[in-house]
Amino acid sequence: MKFFEKILIANRGEIAIRVMRACRELDIDTVAIYSSVDKNALHVKYADEAFPVGEAHPSKSYLNMDRIVDIAKKSGAEAIHPGYGFLAENYRFARLCADEGVTFIGPKSKTIQAMGSKIGSKQQMKKAGVPVLPGTDDGIHDIDMAKTVAAEIGYPVIVKASAGGGGIGMQIVNDETALEEAITGSMRIAQSAFGDPTVFIEKYLVKPRHIEFQVLADEHGHAVHLFDRECSIQRRHQKLVEEAPSAIMTPELRERMSASALKVAEASDYTNAGSVEFLYSNGNYYFMEMNTRLQVEHTITEFITGIDLVRQQIAIAAGEALPFDQEDISIRGHAIECRINAEDPLNTFAADPGKILRYRSPGGPGIRVDSGIHMGYMIPPNYDSMIAKLCAWDSTRPEVIRRMRRAISEYIILGIKTTLPLHYAIMNNQQFIEGNTHTHFLQEEHIIKTLERYKTDEEARMQTLAGSFSQANKVAAITAAVNVYLQQKKG
Repeated sequence: MKFFEKILIANRGEIAIRVMRACRELDIDTVAIYSSVDKNALHVKYADEAFPVGEAHPSKSYLNMDRIVDIAKKSGAEAIHPGYGFLAENYRFARLCADEGVTFIGPKSKTIQAMGSKIGSKQQMKKAGVPVLPGTDDGIHDIDMAKTVAAEIGYPVIVKASAGGGGIGMQIVNDETALEEAITGSMRIAQSAFGDPTVFIEKYLVKPRHIEFQVLADEHGHAVHLFDRECSIQRRHQKLVEEAPSAIMTPELRERMSASALKVAEASDYTNAGSVEFLYSNGNYYFMEMNTRLQVEHTITEFITGIDLVRQQIAIAAGEALPFDQEDISIRGHAIECRINAEDPLNTFAADPGKILRYRSPGGPGIRVDSGIHMGYMIPPNYDSMIAKLCAWDSTRPEVIRRMRRAISEYIILGIKTTLPLHYAIMNNQQFIEGNTHTHFLQEEHIIKTLERYKTDEEARMQTLAGSFSQANKVAAITAAVNVYLQQKKG
């Protein structure tokens, strides 16, 4: 069945290509948009049509709601897929699409708005019986009240911005003397980043695990979960390594957490794809937030369930009912995703945009690479530093770790610094191998002390493998010369 004739993808890079692949399999035409620095990007070439959307800065291109909807209407696109990031969780954009008669492939604008408030969503989930962390029930308006709450729940506490995400505005506070400064600082950052200075306090868990459940819900009242992912390995509150299922998950814990995730979907009147995020510590779990969009790490859920999440998103947006029930979905094997960022992990993960001089992605059984880059591609400094996602699947967790090591050893990216050496260090770390991860895993010495050696080894390996490029170029040049000679002889 063809759900739409044409879809505009309001994004760039690998996620734009990922959505276009699903569209191509569904025989749906695709429309790309591109900023001034993305004119020659791969997603532009891959699409059936492409239109300039504005200057390099996101506010003038990929965040330009009116311009994007105008392009959709002029190109004849009936729907817009936002990918993730940019406008994916912007309720105003979802509302604009609805007002202009363009289908937004995602949840309803009112749901995005409700779940976009950490305070509001936490209050809503508490009423629904979903476990939440103790803390303030509303935004902080009184420092003395905040001090009282912090003393009651016990330090350390964390100050969070109610709007936004990505760890922006978060500050950990270990005692009362630092609380007031943390609150005012977080409010200032939140106002600048999100236009909303509202912040709140909740209990800070020292070494929790970050576990999320993927949910799908159609417009006919039917919702399912697609099991769990663990996303504990992070830098600056942003994920670097994800795996599905979680290494600590038991049937009993999965039953409780998945029931809570479906309660979240029901309480928020959710439709389409979303992820319910929990913090887990000492046998207890707590609702953190809901991401009202496709997740970066949807790849590993697709690996272990065999369900194409983007295809399901498109079908749900077209009004179709989910074609399966909960009992039809099962876990098949184990999967890991490594986010490959153009960053230097030995220099506080500083971004390293630039030109890719050599590039070759890995392959073989159980390997998937989602990427929008290629040899000669110039990575612009204007956007997120993630350039590729390397995913591996195998029947068991130990086997998929070995497979991921092999895949990393095949990956060649020269000309820029990347997180590949860090991922290799993680895959060889005994604590990771045993499943002992948490959200501060990368801050521990056992990772950093091995990283320099792995970085040197990885760079040497890439240089060795890259030698095949120059040899191949010589062969190609000789072959071309011979062909020219033979053509001349024929003439």
